[in-house]
Amino acid sequence: MKGTIYLVATPIGNLEDMTFRAIETLKRVDIIAAEDTRHTIKLLNYFQISKKLISYHRHNEQIKTEELINQVLEGKSIAIVTDAGTPGISDPGEEIVKSAIQNQIEVIPIPGACAFINGLIVSGITTKEFSFYGFLPLNKKNRKQKLEQIKREQKTVILYEAPHKLQKTMQDILENIGDVPTCLVKELTKIHEQKQYGSISDLLKQCEQPRGEYIIILDLNVIKEEKEEEFNQMTIQQQYEFYQKQGLEKKEIIKQIAKDRKVNKNEIYQIFTKQNNIK
Repeated sequence: MKGTIYLVATPIGNLEDMTFRAIETLKRVDIIAAEDTRHTIKLLNYFQISKKLISYHRHNEQIKTEELINQVLEGKSIAIVTDAGTPGISDPGEEIVKSAIQNQIEVIPIPGACAFINGLIVSGITTKEFSFYGFLPLNKKNRKQKLEQIKREQKTVILYEAPHKLQKTMQDILENIGDVPTCLVKELTKIHEQKQYGSISDLLKQCEQPRGEYIIILDLNVIKEEKEEEFNQMTIQQQYEFYQKQGLEKKEIIKQIAKDRKVNKNEIYQIFTKQNNIK
């Protein structure tokens, strides 16, 4: 009989945020696969849990996934935990879930803390629609492309960043996206928890010596409002040319114009066909 894989969310700082179900799950499983066993052992000791611990992180994820899947197929139950928060969110977990599905192994989430969600709800920025990007790419070209993609979002955008890279990332956002309203959140649930609100340029002045892991929440809804106002003054042809300069293909442009004007895309296509403006 196959075992089960549990994705167990752990506290992002305050150990009292550990759920009763998470504690009971860790007590019940045969093996705990941890991102950093040195970190997780402190958590287990705090809750008086004694279990077999194995290392499962980004650098050994491919190799260890197969090993763990084989043990589950033999009947063992395994809990996946990361250093903090929910497995699979900018942390190991995604690969083993894919493999478990292929092997018809049941995967059960044990809900708990998730840093970016908690950062979002204290940001004061709309939660109706948002995109989570995690950490930006380090490669210069890929980073530039990702920032261009983010700029087109026109909704709330959430990023993670390490303290030693924060200023560079904030500067990149300023140069590629603009001086948008932002909320910086760090050290959530910990003693030095802090929330800062303002424009990118204002916050850059306040974070000269960043410490702790950061969540960056960008209010790109402002860009949407500005574009809506700008588009209200444009002809459909001008809108088409605007998106064309951004590198969008014909079908994407028609779809976007229809979305901007809140009409069916076929209506926009017919307008251009009649005018013979699209070939």
